Amino acid sequence: MSTQVLRAVTGTKPAERILVVEDDRAVQKALRRLFEAEGFAVDVESDGKAALEAFRATVPSAIVLDLRLPAMSGRDVCREVKQQVPALPIIILSATTDVTDKVLLLELGADDYVTKPFSPRELLARVRAAIRRTVRHEVGEMFAFDGISINFAKMEVLRGGQPIEMTAREFSALKFLVLNAERVISRDELLSEVWGYQHYPSTRTVDNHILKIRQKLEKEPANPVHFRTVHGVGYKFVR
Repeated sequence: MSTQVLRAVTGTKPAERILVVEDDRAVQKALRRLFEAEGFAVDVESDGKAALEAFRATVPSAIVLDLRLPAMSGRDVCREVKQQVPALPIIILSATTDVTDKVLLLELGADDYVTKPFSPRELLARVRAAIRRTVRHEVGEMFAFDGISINFAKMEVLRGGQPIEMTAREFSALKFLVLNAERVISRDELLSEVWGYQHYPSTRTVDNHILKIRQKLEKEPANPVHFRTVHGVGYKFVR
């Protein structure tokens, strides 16, 4: 991962930059005014392909992304960005309230979903929250426990020196648990902090991801030592 990408993900850039991807000129102007008034630098693009070019040229702190775009759909833009920088916050703007659409986009890695027409103050709060989730913990680049080594910057996990493949969501859940070691974390909090959407259809999503993390990192997944269940509440990480 490049220095530029790392700075975007860890929040060490001198100024936070928002990439707005929206083809409606009136909405473009409104969003530019909204974010610039709060001290953000703002780049605006009208189509999906131009948005990807802008993203690659200067990785932003967050992307506000409309779904209906010329040249390339918002879904495809979201997928491409998350493949390259999984931790980069993406907040979707959409005119539809279709729950299936929301679930699909969140599975693709979108951090939040705002339905048009939207409240500017609410959108601003959601963008700030998404950025905060990526920078809220000042931690070292490396963390190790019980033969497991985690490189947060490179999003790499080694077990016994061998690389372990993890999805972006699994890594995000792992990171949040590790950074909140010994604290009991509810399923709802994990949904909010890792998925960025407080009304996700089912907390089984969390259970399934924890199960996969155990299978990959626990010596005995059926009797976890580090990723423990707190019955009736949620989970906690114990080093």
